[in-house]
Amino acid sequence: MLTINLLSFGYHRSGIPADASGNGGGFVFDARCLPNPGREARYRERSGLDDDVRSYLEARPETATFLSHAIAMVEHAARLYDARGFEHLQVSFGCTGGQHRSVFCVEYAARMLRTHGYQCEITHTERERWQ
Repeated sequence: MLTINLLSFGYHRSGIPADASGNGGGFVFDARCLPNPGREARYRERSGLDDDVRSYLEARPETATFLSHAIAMVEHAARLYDARGFEHLQVSFGCTGGQHRSVFCVEYAARMLRTHGYQCEITHTERERWQ
């Protein structure tokens, strides 16, 4: 069975995560195009796991468009990989600091992919820094 590993990261901190499976591939989506809640004082100490940050991002139509396209690509590839017997697909979402947008995107993508029957594992690479 295919497992989709979803990782959030910060471009200015850790950079694009390596694929620990040894496959050396996967998707990398740059969420820096989305509005940045971290630029507003009330969200600065929060993360994409917090309800108010989620609401902020969900209220922006560009967030829904970005995620629908990204998830469609991942689902298409996952179906093909699964049919070929692959066991791993890595999907990373990055933003500036790995705290708001990328975290939100990973959590959202995991929810959507799980509803389609995929097993998902989540890693927030910058979590220790913002918790």
